[in-house]
Amino acid sequence: MHVQLPDGSQREVPEGATVADVAASIGKGLAKAALAGKVDGKIVDVYTPVRDGAKIEIITPKSEAGLDTIRHSTAHLMANAVQELFPGTQVTIGPVIENGFFYDFGAARPFTDEDLRRIEEKMTELAKRDLPVRREEWSREEAIETFEKLGENFKVEIIKAIPGDEPLSVYRQGDWFDLCRGPHVPSTGRLGAFKLLSVAGAYWRGDERNPMLQRIYGTAFADKADLDAHLKRLEEARARDHRKLGKELDLIAFSHFAPAMPIFLPKGATIYVELLNFVRSFYRRDGYDEVVTPLIWDTELFKISGHYENYRDNMFFSEVDEREYGVKPMNCPGHTQIFALERRSYRDLPIRYADFARLHRYERSGVTHGLARVRSFAQDDAHLFVTPDQIESEIARELQLLKEIYDIFDFKDVRIALSTRPEKRLGTDETWDNAERALENALKANGINYHINPGEGAFYGPKLEFQVTDAIGRAWQLGTVQLDYAMPERFGLSYIGADNSEHRPVMIHRAILGSLERFIGIIIEHFAGAFPLWLAPVQATVLPLSEKFLDYADSVTKQLRAAGLRTELDGSNEKLGAKIRTAQMKKIPYMLIVGEKEAEAGTVSLRKRSGGEHPTMTVDELVAEARRVIAARSLTL
Repeated sequence: MHVQLPDGSQREVPEGATVADVAASIGKGLAKAALAGKVDGKIVDVYTPVRDGAKIEIITPKSEAGLDTIRHSTAHLMANAVQELFPGTQVTIGPVIENGFFYDFGAARPFTDEDLRRIEEKMTELAKRDLPVRREEWSREEAIETFEKLGENFKVEIIKAIPGDEPLSVYRQGDWFDLCRGPHVPSTGRLGAFKLLSVAGAYWRGDERNPMLQRIYGTAFADKADLDAHLKRLEEARARDHRKLGKELDLIAFSHFAPAMPIFLPKGATIYVELLNFVRSFYRRDGYDEVVTPLIWDTELFKISGHYENYRDNMFFSEVDEREYGVKPMNCPGHTQIFALERRSYRDLPIRYADFARLHRYERSGVTHGLARVRSFAQDDAHLFVTPDQIESEIARELQLLKEIYDIFDFKDVRIALSTRPEKRLGTDETWDNAERALENALKANGINYHINPGEGAFYGPKLEFQVTDAIGRAWQLGTVQLDYAMPERFGLSYIGADNSEHRPVMIHRAILGSLERFIGIIIEHFAGAFPLWLAPVQATVLPLSEKFLDYADSVTKQLRAAGLRTELDGSNEKLGAKIRTAQMKKIPYMLIVGEKEAEAGTVSLRKRSGGEHPTMTVDELVAEARRVIAARSLTL
């Protein structure tokens, strides 16, 4: 029989040939490298028979599918090791996740760091045994009976919830086995470049009413070099963690009286305000009108907008005067009320409303995380009311604005996804067709590359999602541009067109930085706390050589503050070297050393955070230099 290879060529193989046989027919090197195969688009084990005419692709370790197969199999290797070391431990699920995998266990006690070390050693031992990994098919009854005898109650619950009566897929390696769809590597000897990272509690099926399980996280790669590079990135990420740096740099704090609602300390608030002013500068240039809207609305507003039906599980509510009120999770419904205050003409459009009001969303305590996932936040939020023929030009403006702002922060490799209609949505198929087409046309007209993210649009309209890459190669989803025909319809918004009749506006929802809280967390890590001069909460510190020069140092500090530079004076009794180290730990851009020579000449000696001594300069010269760097929003000093 014949099979078709990715390059379109045909290859003859014997009847009953497997994926491994196809790989061997191509070459010994490929046969040795093969981890799995893609048969007619489906990933399968190398021992899977192929049919005549099938399209075959061999999956090797360095491919995305190969890496997923390695990680999935390493999760099984870990579960095998856990049950050998800790008899009676129950296994539940062990999926592949971004950059790794996890497995949830029903254990008698929490796992410790020492346990992780022992598990990893046992995994290495199991890998060296080179145990064959093979798929078996079991009847539902056989599977339930077997796992019940083993006391695997969670596994039995999983089996009983699987619909249909088809045979179940079970993978065996040595004496150990688990229910799994696969695919897996041919043998445990193909695994080895792995590392267990951490352990955490996790409720069974994510429900806090269920038992607490032990979740072990790990990662695996095709080879040790890739693993080492990843672990180095993780180490760098830990050093940059915004929760750690936010505390060390006196930027943020949290209180148990307001869970997942960050407090910005004076230095953190400085960054917050600077970002607001930064965004506002573009709003003034581009014709946005900033508005301030209520934080709490009668829930009738959210019932009309669709948020009550589609989003109420993530909202906070209160009752006043026997009326139910909701704390707003989004600004868009309130902006419709501003549009509706006046009779509008097509000549008034586009109307662009910007709003920095606080928003509140109920996030479960298990998913909140520093500044990245909070319950109270503000967005650089804007809503544009446009005529249908203005859609593409307005979206083009927004695309340009996003690029301009992301370039300032040196975010590389901006990727754009077009997220299309979800299963649960407002509006007709016709309006969704129009909205998706309009977004796609705008991207094409501006020569912008994008990919489709099917089913991930908002319930009221499709959206463009912007993902950026930070300084250490991590991807973050930031901005969104959403097109909405539904909300203007639901609120009965209209404008008078050139034909003197009423028409329905289209609404564009837009955020560039997104949540300011989350964005600050991202840039803390992106810059490793060393903010560019224009954003730095303290831009300069004055370091007198001794108490004798405190008066002059105080005078310099006052001059710099009067010129608008955020300046501190270190009047401690520490030696200059200690003062410099303190300033460097605080990541202050400019360190200004003053002693006898400087006091007599009316100058300062500049030492930059980036290193190196610089010639002495007058205070005016320093101010001019700083203003130049700030005006350019330069990332370097």
